[in-house]
Amino acid sequence: MINLILFGPPGSGKGTQAIKLAEAFNLYHISTGDLFRNEISNETPLGLEAKKYMNKGELVPDEVTIGMLSNKLDEQAGKVNGFIFDGFPRTEPQAEALDKLLDLKNTAISLVLALEVAEDEITKRILDRAKQAANPRADDLDENIIRNRFQVYLKQTAQVAEHYKKVNKFMALNGVGTIDEIFDALKAAINNLK
Repeated sequence: MINLILFGPPGSGKGTQAIKLAEAFNLYHISTGDLFRNEISNETPLGLEAKKYMNKGELVPDEVTIGMLSNKLDEQAGKVNGFIFDGFPRTEPQAEALDKLLDLKNTAISLVLALEVAEDEITKRILDRAKQAANPRADDLDENIIRNRFQVYLKQTAQVAEHYKKVNKFMALNGVGTIDEIFDALKAAINNLK
């Protein structure tokens, strides 16, 4: 199995690349945001639990998120060649919990791929995207908020990067270039796993 974590700041193109990689390698793309929305709309026990926290503006506890991930892994077992985790883990305790979950399923993270894009480039991309959108997100229109999101991303992911660097499963790639150039670099990194 190929299990990947795809990192990148908001606006780095990781969502686009995750979809392309999932298709190219027959992987299941797990976005925690989509996972939450799906579990909540289906009113699963974990979805209802998550909703209680979200309605209060609180973070969903890691054990609830891990439970949802476990269900999704079981649901897709045997149908795909692995998984791409997008938006999770964001902290070292989450990385440790994910490692334990995968170990229980007799698999592990193969590689963490981080798209590196400078703060100024991210800010420009998001502001440009907002100008072209019919209904832009309010936080995509404010440069200060975009820069703050970038700093939060760096702080959150630094500890996860260190966690996977310790076991030689972390690779940073240039996130600037065409979609195809970045995709080719990501594919080459994954092909080197085989």
